[in-house]
Amino acid sequence: MNLSSPAASSDPSTKYDPYPLVPFPEGYVRRWPTQRATVSPTWLSTDLRDGNQALINPMNNVTKLELFRSALSLIGFKEIEVAYPSAADTEFNFVRSLIENNEVPDDVSLQIITPARADLIERSIASLAGAKKAIIHLYNAVSPLFREVVFRNSKEQTIDLTLNAVKLVKKLTEKETARSGTHFRLNYCFETFSQTEPDFAVELGNRVLEEWGKARFDDDRVTFNLAATVECAPSNHYADMVEYFCNNINQREKCIISIHPHNDRGTAVAATELALLAGGDRVEGCLLGNGERTGNVDLITVALNLYSQGVSPNLDFSDLPEIVKTVARCNEMSLPQRYPYSGALVFTAFAGTHQDAIKKGLDLQRKRWEVVDNTGAGRKTWAVPYIPLDPKDLGYGYENLIRVSSQSGKAGAAYIIKEILGFDIPRRMQVAFYNVVQQESERSSREMTAKLVSDAFRGAYGFLPTSGARLRPGTFEIRPASPTSAISDDGTITPTDLVTVIAELFIDGKSRTIQGRCKSPIGALRDALYADLGIELDVGERVFQKVGDEGLATYIEVTPRGKTPSKSGAGSIWGVGLSANGMESECQALIRAASNIVPTDVVFRRPKMIFAPRSTPGYPMPTDYSSHIRAGRAASQHGVQSFRSSTPEISLQG
Repeated sequence: MNLSSPAASSDPSTKYDPYPLVPFPEGYVRRWPTQRATVSPTWLSTDLRDGNQALINPMNNVTKLELFRSALSLIGFKEIEVAYPSAADTEFNFVRSLIENNEVPDDVSLQIITPARADLIERSIASLAGAKKAIIHLYNAVSPLFREVVFRNSKEQTIDLTLNAVKLVKKLTEKETARSGTHFRLNYCFETFSQTEPDFAVELGNRVLEEWGKARFDDDRVTFNLAATVECAPSNHYADMVEYFCNNINQREKCIISIHPHNDRGTAVAATELALLAGGDRVEGCLLGNGERTGNVDLITVALNLYSQGVSPNLDFSDLPEIVKTVARCNEMSLPQRYPYSGALVFTAFAGTHQDAIKKGLDLQRKRWEVVDNTGAGRKTWAVPYIPLDPKDLGYGYENLIRVSSQSGKAGAAYIIKEILGFDIPRRMQVAFYNVVQQESERSSREMTAKLVSDAFRGAYGFLPTSGARLRPGTFEIRPASPTSAISDDGTITPTDLVTVIAELFIDGKSRTIQGRCKSPIGALRDALYADLGIELDVGERVFQKVGDEGLATYIEVTPRGKTPSKSGAGSIWGVGLSANGMESECQALIRAASNIVPTDVVFRRPKMIFAPRSTPGYPMPTDYSSHIRAGRAASQHGVQSFRSSTPEISLQG
């Protein structure tokens, strides 16, 4: 017998029938397209049953208990389907162990599943004896395909089978309640509801309500599980079926409409959300979407979709990485890195344009939130491009938001430096620094981690002892060139006054002192670099910034003398300084920029053996630099500032 399918056809309509329309009355206007989700549904986790049966290696009872304790209970599920107790002794014993060992919180209902067979129903109910709150999940397949092919039953026979099972469940649960006090609820599942005639589903549901006969409000409502056992139509069709059922079932206010989507078409989450708008009250599914074929709906995704719109799901995913780790371990499964919310890279951008938008969004949001903190006006709402939900709400940090590869842009590297080192690199400098990062990434053919990026920054701007910088800042002394002027505490100088800068540098590791004079400390230091070392440079953009509580950062752009920097900043040379003193920070930055501009093989001028300083009225200058520095410190009462290059609490020494 040849059971193989015919070859794929260019006209699939000859092989597959489209889904049937839902028989709404003529002119009926659907409600679900105009609704919004404003409250959380009830959640049922079926990880221990529906999810477990789909595993290649089903969990043993020790692992199931770990998942029950370490994930489902902690997350806050109030209804948990735990077993198929009539299927095997291990399943039956697991339910008993939960009850007898007091593992079940008082507000949690245990649910078990049983087919509509008398011998299996009795054992299933026995497994729940002594539980405080229990739900019997009674099911049978009712679609035409199953009625005609699997069971060879008519509609009437299907109704009779269902009602006989409901009658037995009612009798046995009432008996058990009288014996042990367990409170039972009925959850009737239309297995293959998504392929069942809507009118027949309504008829069967009304007959179940009539047979049960004790549907009440609150804890005595009957649950109808509208299972999309096989997702065989678009999400809007499932929503239509749910709305039709809600419109036509009797005693709607005494019913809980439970949504149980599968993911055969890859739209289980969408089907769930639309079905809730159509009248659904409860969602059944698994963490991370485990289940037969393509899986049950992922409860984490549905819940966090609500959360991101300001609706609390009443489930705790504040440590999502640990939850994911537990579920993956118990189910022996791996998770795609880009899986919604739960994947390792869902909050990570490598692309330059994405990184730029995220960085700008975080910077602006930080300012907006500071205004709220300072004024008490407004709300600290989350609004960051590409990141719809605050990663910290789920137990993630921001360090993974932006990661750098050869495909990234300047904003990504700048973001990492700001987050790790506290430097908010100027826009033009970002271009120059990213060139450093990109060269290293291409050289190594790997991602640039946050540590590698920050090390590249330290190395490029002379903060690492091993960076290879030829010039390193040491001691700086700044004094007015006139006895009638002085340098104020904040370092300001009258523009008409000249200042002298005496700087001790380390050139290729050896100490050397240089001196220059100009109307500003930075001009005087530039003069000294030219006069003593022959380094000719022009200063371009300068940016000053507070870093940390005490640090003052200076970013200085330089170019070789007479060369015009590009408009974009490409090709510019930069230096960075960090000190509690603004002038020292500037001097550090210029020295480091000068180190970056000189060729590695340049031979500096030899130091002068005899120093003859230009005379400054009122200041007899010493004849050697070391005594000059000592004299300068002693003369602080005359307006002299002297300081040794250092960094504040934000240490960049590695």
